[in-house]
Amino acid sequence: MVYKVSGVNMDKNRIKAWTMGQGWLIGTLIMLITYPLLGQEVPKTLPVKDHPRILLLKGEESMIKKNVETDPRWENLHTAIMQEAQSIIHEDVLERKQIGRRLLSVSREALRRIFYLSYAYRMSGEQLFLKRAEEEMLAVSRFSDWNPSHFLDVAEMTMALSIGYDWLFDGLSKASKRTIKDAIVQLGIKPSYDEEYNWFLSATHNWNQVCNAGMLYGALAIYEEEPELAHKTIHRAVETISLAMEDYQPDGAYPEGYGYWAYGTTFNVLFLDAIERIYSTDFGLNEVPGFLETAGFFKNMSGVTGYSFNWGDAGGGRGSITPAMYWFAEKNQEPSLLWVERGQFDRGDLSRFTSNRILPAAMIWGKNFSLDKIPVPERKVWVGQGANPLALMRTSWTDPNAIYLGFKAGSASVNHGHMDIGSFIMEANGVRWAMDFGSQNYESLESKGIALFGRTQDAERWSVFRLNNFVHNTLTFDGELQRVDGYAKIDKYGDEENLAFAQSDISTVYKDQVEQFQRGVAIVDQAYVLVRDEINNKSGKTHMRWNMLTSANVEVSEDGATLTKDGKTLTLRMMGLENVKWQTYSTTPTTDYDAPNPGTIMVGFEYEAEADENINYEVYLLPEGTTPPSQMLNPLKDW
Repeated sequence: MVYKVSGVNMDKNRIKAWTMGQGWLIGTLIMLITYPLLGQEVPKTLPVKDHPRILLLKGEESMIKKNVETDPRWENLHTAIMQEAQSIIHEDVLERKQIGRRLLSVSREALRRIFYLSYAYRMSGEQLFLKRAEEEMLAVSRFSDWNPSHFLDVAEMTMALSIGYDWLFDGLSKASKRTIKDAIVQLGIKPSYDEEYNWFLSATHNWNQVCNAGMLYGALAIYEEEPELAHKTIHRAVETISLAMEDYQPDGAYPEGYGYWAYGTTFNVLFLDAIERIYSTDFGLNEVPGFLETAGFFKNMSGVTGYSFNWGDAGGGRGSITPAMYWFAEKNQEPSLLWVERGQFDRGDLSRFTSNRILPAAMIWGKNFSLDKIPVPERKVWVGQGANPLALMRTSWTDPNAIYLGFKAGSASVNHGHMDIGSFIMEANGVRWAMDFGSQNYESLESKGIALFGRTQDAERWSVFRLNNFVHNTLTFDGELQRVDGYAKIDKYGDEENLAFAQSDISTVYKDQVEQFQRGVAIVDQAYVLVRDEINNKSGKTHMRWNMLTSANVEVSEDGATLTKDGKTLTLRMMGLENVKWQTYSTTPTTDYDAPNPGTIMVGFEYEAEADENINYEVYLLPEGTTPPSQMLNPLKDW
C-alpha cells in the first residue's frame, strides 16, 4: 500500500523513515496518527484452530525424521537434543531465583527445558518427556510473578509455557492446562498492558523483538480461552515489531552486534514463522528493507578462526548453531548462507551446543536442507550501513590460513554500543591478532553500583575499561573520549583481489579534538593488512595514541613490533611518521569493578602532532612470509 505524505507517495517504511527526520516530537506525533493505519488487519478468527499450531504443525515431525535418517549431521544434532532432554529429567525442577534485577536466567532455562522436552516427546512419543515438561510448566506457573520490571524475563517465560502448552496440549491433564493457561494470561500477557512495563512496544532494539515474540506465542497458545485478549495482543505485536525491524535498514547490518543479532533476530524469526504458519501472511513485515539481507551480515561476522567480530556488548565466542540462519536460507533460497553453520556441525561433539535454548528450531527450519550440499559463498567482502556501519572482508572461505579483516564505523550512542568507532580486528594463519574484548557481565558492574546503560557523554558507562576508546583498536587524542553524538558511515569500499578495502570519515567522533580524521583499512594483494590514517590537526598541539589490542606475546623495537602466538608470527610496521615510539600498555584493571583481562596486552605508538599539521601514515600487519611495501599506498581519495 502507498500513502502520500507532504505530497510525496511513500510506502509504510518510507513514512517511518521520513518521520524520524522531522525531529523527535513531530515524528512521534506523525507516527501516532499514521502508524495504526499501516499494514494489514489481523483477522479476528484464528485460521488454525487445532493444537499444535506454533512452529511445528501436526504431522510435520515426519519431515524432520526423514532428514535425520538421510543426513548424518542432522542425525547427530537430533541425538544431542534427545540426550539433553533425557538429562533434564534428572535435574531439580526450576525455582524462582532472582539475581539482581533479573529472573532471566530462570526464564531462559525454562524455555530450554520445555522446548527440548516437548521436542523429544513429539519425536518419540515417550511419556517421560511429557510428564517432566508438565512438571516444569506447573512449577513456574506457581511463581509469584515472572519479574515484569525486567520484561525480557516475562517474555521468555511466556514463550516457554506457550510452546509446551501448544505442543503437549493433548497429553496434559485438564487441571494442568487450566493452571498453565492462567499463568500465561495472568503472569505473562496481562502485565504487558501495564504502562510501567510495556515500554518495549516503542523500543527499536532486541527488547521489542523478544517481548513481542513472547506475547505473540502466549496469545496464539491460549486463543480459544481468551479470544479478545489474544487478538488484541497479536494485532499489537504485528503493529509494533516493525519498529525494531527497521534497525536492519538499509542492507542488514544489525547495530547491536553479533550476540544480540542472535538474540533479537532469532526471536524476530520465531515471531515471523509463527504468524506465517497460522495466517499464511507475514503482514508485510518481511518487506522491511534489510531484514531478509541480514543473514549475510551474520554469516560474514564469523572470522576464519570461527570466532566472531565481537564489538559492542554483543559478546563473542566461536559461534554456535544458529537456528535463525536456516529460516533465512529457506526464505532467501540461498543455501550458501549456511556455510558457517555447516562448519559448526563438523567441530566434534554437538552436545556442547545444547545450552542454546532455541536449538530444536534448527531441526524445524533446516528440515529441507541437506548439509553436505552447501555451496561455498561467492562474496568475500560484505559492507553494511545503517546505525552501526561496518565492513567485513576475507581472502578465502575455505583456506584456514586466510586473512580476515573487520572494520567498524557507526556511533557509541546505539544500544549496547562502545566507543569503538574506527576499530578493527584481524586474523591470519589461524590466529586472531587484533582483537576486541567485547562486553563485561552486566551484573558484575551493576552490583558495584555502576549506572551501565546511560548514553550521554558524561555517562558512567564510559568509565568501564572495556567500553571506551582507550582499549579499542582506534585512536585517542589527548586522552579524551570519543564523542557519543558522533557518527561515521562507510564512505567507500572496494572488493578487488589486489585491494579489498573500506574507509570512513570519523571526524565527528573526534569533534574538537582534531579538525578531520579519515581511516581506511585494506587487504593488499591477498597478503597483508594496511591501516591508513589521514588527520588534519587542530590549531594546537595534540598528543595522539594509536592502539591495537592482542592476546599475542609482543616484543617492540624501534621500527615496530613482533607478535607471536601458537607458533605463528605477525609483524607490525609503520610508514609516514618520524619520532614515533612503539610501546605496550597494560590491560590490568585499576578499579574494583572492571573485569580482569588475563593474557592480553595493547601495543601501539604515540605521536606529538604540531598545530595544524597534516598527518598521513600507514600501519602494516604482516603475516609471516610477507614484507612491508617499499612506499605508501595512494591517498584514501584515490583508493
